[in-house]
Amino acid sequence: MKNLLVTGYRAHELQIYNQKHVGIDYIKKCITNKLIPLIEEGLEWMITPGTFGVDLWACEAGIALKSEYPDFKVSIITAYANPEEKWKEDKQNYYRDLLRQVDYYASVSKEPYSGGWQLKARDDLLFRKTDGILILYDEDAGEGSPKFYKERAIKKQIEEGYQVISITPEDIQSVAEEENLRFME
Repeated sequence: MKNLLVTGYRAHELQIYNQKHVGIDYIKKCITNKLIPLIEEGLEWMITPGTFGVDLWACEAGIALKSEYPDFKVSIITAYANPEEKWKEDKQNYYRDLLRQVDYYASVSKEPYSGGWQLKARDDLLFRKTDGILILYDEDAGEGSPKFYKERAIKKQIEEGYQVISITPEDIQSVAEEENLRFME
């Protein structure tokens, strides 16, 4: 696998409303744990849709890995131009800081949001350009934005052998327990 789509829940879907939430570190650690063996097996690019939540935390994890794996590249491909312009200022600053650190950034549409066609075009591109997906999604938790990515990835897996790698709540809980044990030692 050379190119990996990484996505999952938006921050608000996880009840995370600020960047200081302890769960973010556990999510980033889970992503890192999944990325390292893939990079060591030849993964070159991690690509995210750049939504506020798992996508951007994955970018942080990927950027951090670049010190150990300098050939690894991180990309954000959004559906439309300036998706952050309606966000609060602190989130805009965080996003723009990440954009300066990624290896590639583009928008499928150069226009501001004008319809679902932009999201579909982005998703079509992301699935066309990647060999697999790393997704944080809990099917038992009910509906959420990653549901459509998961369904499409499973369909592509059946038809084309697309690789689907999941991060589950149990994975995050395991990382949290490990980190807490390490802290207590």
